[in-house]
Amino acid sequence: NMYGKCGSLDDARIMFDKMPQRDIVSWNTMIGTYARNGYGKEALELFQQMQLAGIAPDRITLSSILDACAALASIAEGKECH
Repeated sequence: NMYGKCGSLDDARIMFDKMPQRDIVSWNTMIGTYARNGYGKEALELFQQMQLAGIAPDRITLSSILDACAALASIAEGKECH
């Protein structure tokens, strides 16, 4: 979270990728970091990876994903995620 808040997305992603186990908080933090910094595509890709890993999204995940869709101006993606 610290790296993301400082705008160091590459470092945040490196730390995320090195985590031996990821819970909903770690997924939400990384997805939200991408979404808040204008990386909607990356946020959506990570959201898909989260689902493939068997982690169910919560309301915080969905809020970040809708922000990512808004940044991409993708109504279709937003409807699909909803």
